[in-house]
Amino acid sequence: MKTILVPIQNIAIMASVLEAAARLAQRTGAYLEGFPLRFGIPQYLVAELATGFSLDSYYTESEEELAEMHRSFEAFMLKHDIARATAGSSGPCFGWLETAPEGEDFVGSYGRAFDVIVMTRSDVDAVGPHRRAIESALFESGRPVLLVPVEAPRSIATNIVIHWNGSTEQARANAFAMPLLRLAERVTVLTVVGGQEVPGPSADQIVRQLLYNDIAAKLMSIELENRDTGEAILDAARAQGCDLLIKGAFTRNRLRQMIFGGATSYIMEHADLPVLMAH
Repeated sequence: MKTILVPIQNIAIMASVLEAAARLAQRTGAYLEGFPLRFGIPQYLVAELATGFSLDSYYTESEEELAEMHRSFEAFMLKHDIARATAGSSGPCFGWLETAPEGEDFVGSYGRAFDVIVMTRSDVDAVGPHRRAIESALFESGRPVLLVPVEAPRSIATNIVIHWNGSTEQARANAFAMPLLRLAERVTVLTVVGGQEVPGPSADQIVRQLLYNDIAAKLMSIELENRDTGEAILDAARAQGCDLLIKGAFTRNRLRQMIFGGATSYIMEHADLPVLMAH
């Protein structure tokens, strides 16, 4: 994973996202690029919001906020010994995209040019635009998304748990994660007995595949025990002390998950460790 994209927002949790992205860049010697994630606001709504003050003032404040996000991003990277990218850069370095348009859809389209997209995870109180930005990354980029919890991880991808449920989505997530799996000190393939699974290869076959890729993974199986599948997965990951969970996203129909819930939605809203997801 040599190229990392980080959509930047003016929110408190952004420090944790940048911490995780910086740790990942240092671990893989990657180029890390930030851009301001601005949720699109229709012009008629801007006009309504502008009642009582000038639109010039609104746009000036917006530009000042973008400049502050840029300054904060650069200051954070330099503080963590990640240099500005130049023509001959090697090792961890960073850049900034000045020309990012408004709208959460840009995350998915621009993300196709990177190896991984790092974002703050969703939660039960997340506003619609933030959820749509995550979904754009998952469904439109063709790339994995690293979702970061509120608390910044002390390490990342040293102790990895793979949730194997037999699905195409999980196989794709595993494939994206291969560079990190090869760097990990410990890899566990987890199955949840009675959880949400689909017909597919067994966990034993996945352990064998990883072994042929020089990754010595261990097999672990747990019972559901009256928990949701997502809850059982997170409980097991915590018990293993893992610092990265590999999870296929939305194995079941996305609309069904939004209405009735599912392992992906639960993990997106409750994970307290980094989660690498792919659809």
